[in-house]
Amino acid sequence: MAFTHALAGAVLAAPVVAFAPELAVPAALAGIVGGLVPDVDLFVGRHRRTLHFPVLGWALALPATALATLAPTEVTVAAAVGCVSFAVHAGTDALGAGDEIRPWERTSSEAVYDHLHGRWIRARYWIRYDGAPEDAVATAALAAPVVAFYPAPLPAVAAACVGLGVAYAAVRRRLPPVVEELVG
Repeated sequence: MAFTHALAGAVLAAPVVAFAPELAVPAALAGIVGGLVPDVDLFVGRHRRTLHFPVLGWALALPATALATLAPTEVTVAAAVGCVSFAVHAGTDALGAGDEIRPWERTSSEAVYDHLHGRWIRARYWIRYDGAPEDAVATAALAAPVVAFYPAPLPAVAAACVGLGVAYAAVRRRLPPVVEELVG
């Protein structure tokens, strides 16, 4: 679920919050954006293939992190957190279901495409599908440290993600017919 990925990205800024609090807001916001960007491929290309790089994403994230460690500025730290969040998003998609419109039916075990090895990584179903109750719980769990320890406006952003995530989870299984009607 997008809200879970967004908050996972914010949580990746925790070392910045602890050691360079003046950089916390841009780092966490970059983490949120990095956690959302891969899902742009819902609208462009093939979902979980076009902008998801579970292995190759680290080729960008690791050097960005090294640069931020050696030369910590608002830009380098935000870029590093955003790049790590981008890579983590793709990897964690393998912990859920396949990318089908009704993932609870388990008609596809293709979770995310590994461009380096030229194959799909299989779904693990730790979270049965995006918007499952356990996904909403994960969203809330990820929001807790943001609400407790991060500077404004991040606690409000985290609370909004939880509210929207719970609402999405409440209607998720009713959405496929609506999407099919709208898309055709």
